[in-house]
Amino acid sequence: MTIDAEVRPGRTAPPRPPHPRRPPGEAPAQGRASTLWASLPRELAAVFRPHADALTRVILAEIQRTVPEYARPLEGPFGEVIVRGVREAVGQCLDNIGNPAVSQDNWIGVFRHLGRFEYSEGRPLDQIQTAYRVGGLAAWRYIAKVGQAKGLPSDLLYTGAEAVLAYVDEISALSVQGYRAAQARAAGTRARLRRQLLGLVLSEPAPAPQAVEGLAAAAGWHVPDKVVAMALEPRRDQHRLPPPALPAGVLADLESPQPCLLAAAPPEGLEAALRGWRVAIGPRVPLAEAAVSLRWARRTMDLSVRRILPREPVLHADDHLATLWLLADEFLIGQLRDTCLAPLHGLTDKQRARLGQTLLAWLQSSGSAPEMAERLGVHPQTVRYRMRRIEELFGERLNDPEHRLRLEIALRGTELLTPAAG
Repeated sequence: MTIDAEVRPGRTAPPRPPHPRRPPGEAPAQGRASTLWASLPRELAAVFRPHADALTRVILAEIQRTVPEYARPLEGPFGEVIVRGVREAVGQCLDNIGNPAVSQDNWIGVFRHLGRFEYSEGRPLDQIQTAYRVGGLAAWRYIAKVGQAKGLPSDLLYTGAEAVLAYVDEISALSVQGYRAAQARAAGTRARLRRQLLGLVLSEPAPAPQAVEGLAAAAGWHVPDKVVAMALEPRRDQHRLPPPALPAGVLADLESPQPCLLAAAPPEGLEAALRGWRVAIGPRVPLAEAAVSLRWARRTMDLSVRRILPREPVLHADDHLATLWLLADEFLIGQLRDTCLAPLHGLTDKQRARLGQTLLAWLQSSGSAPEMAERLGVHPQTVRYRMRRIEELFGERLNDPEHRLRLEIALRGTELLTPAAG
């Protein structure tokens, strides 16, 4: 079959307008471009193959003219990748004309790689998509011009236009896949590095500054002089929660059984960003003492979970230092309670509670019955009766300042721990 026998001269047609665009990254219909190219007479490949180099130059020139990010010499890795991509596109289309069996493996790999390259170069995704559209239109204008000069019939030019547009869709989708895969890998690598950095900073003993600085540089984290650690209340569904939008200066581990954050200072809008989480913020400390800040943040959260401290969305350890100190060692508080409050042990629970409250009110006030009665919500005569009973039980120990201090600590610790016991 000859070209003249297959391709009859006729009225040529202008290019069809582009069909509606698909959302970026959405795969086009499988093999549509290949099917369209293969539907054309194979002899057309011989007509257009001599124009391959000229077509490549036209496409490159139009891309560089229209897309500012590509308006630079085609040298080095940039030039190699871009030129190879255009040549591969032209060659693939020519090989596909009248040939449904042509392999697609090579060009699929090329355009996915081009997407990865674009991400590594730091260019936004829409730049390469614009380049494809511009290049596709330039290619079609060139093909239409040659086709008109050869007197190709309109139905073949229409098919060629559809094939070019479908091919642009396909290579664009492939590059989007490559771009997003590279983006996901980079994000995953960065996230792993930042979790490693968080673990290093929180380790005890404190790591060498050089080790922190080296890993911080790789993780993209500015090393501050001082930090605060933040403990989050663990949740059963924490692995299903969407990641919160936290500033780049916050290191986060939201996947461990004891999730936590670390930053130079609590970020603004923390409660809104951590919607669904409760957080306790530790003291601000030098970087080398980050583990200490986290320890007190976790202790603050633990006391909140036990309802010894308020169950608020955001708690600051600095607001509860006296309670944290007092309950730093609950075993010793228990020992002090058993020793100092031994005179109350023979009483009923209700009697112990009433006399303990009255004794603590006496220790924390001037000791006048009316003032104590107002604090306790009872009659002054009731206070006087209770104080006589307390004096019988404790005797001269009430006159010893050191013993009064121990009594107040024991009673205050008991009062704080009572909700946990209940």
